[in-house]
Amino acid sequence: MDLGLKNKVALITGGSKGIGLAVAEALAAEGVHLVLCARDSKLLAEQVDRIHGKFDVQTLGISADLSQGSDISRVVQETEDHFSALDILINNAGIGSDETVMNASDEKWQFYWDLHVMAAIRLARGAVPLMRRRGGGIILHNASINAKQPSPTEPIYNVTKAALMMFSKCLANELIHENIRVNCINPGLILTQAWVDAAEHQAIRQGQSWQEILDQIAKRDTPIGRFATPQELADFFVFLCSDRASYCVGATFYVDGGWLSVVA
Repeated sequence: MDLGLKNKVALITGGSKGIGLAVAEALAAEGVHLVLCARDSKLLAEQVDRIHGKFDVQTLGISADLSQGSDISRVVQETEDHFSALDILINNAGIGSDETVMNASDEKWQFYWDLHVMAAIRLARGAVPLMRRRGGGIILHNASINAKQPSPTEPIYNVTKAALMMFSKCLANELIHENIRVNCINPGLILTQAWVDAAEHQAIRQGQSWQEILDQIAKRDTPIGRFATPQELADFFVFLCSDRASYCVGATFYVDGGWLSVVA
């Protein structure tokens, strides 16, 4: 199926590994040119070269800390300098947290607020003028099922992802008259390296394999009984970037194997 994405330009944050990298590869397979942002400059450069060689699309890597407004301004400027315009923005950068409300410092709250919420706000302000040059665009926010169904060990992650989901709705209402569609995706269990690393540590303590640990989590939490691959989730991102999803505006989509325990 031709999704009509060839020669569009996409900016993907957190694009050097995990979900962001899977989305980058899925878009590149459709002929989309890429701007990938990540903090690890070495890994980023490796992935940029690999994707360029595999898919023959223009691929620009920009090392940046998206919790910093000055870095975001630089990302937008370098994107404009290289491509002149932008069609797709994927706000994917983010990390889990581990704390209680009572022991988390103001500094930790602020860091996650800047990374998960202000980065999306700042990138929207920078990207929308570039999308106007194309006559429209797509903005997708990668939040989390925890935006609706909180984790007991990650209150900061829960709160900031919930704020990102609400920002997505507000932005969608503001921009749709300019033919810019904004939506939010709330993934459930996605088998990234972070999950594998955490399971390996737990497996050592419990005398099990990491595969057994993850299998137990999946069967406990999801009716489907397994993790999704990053590629499965990436396919949904690509669909929402295409005109096949032209009536999807201001929505939050759960890609969670049935984990959400309430009606969304």
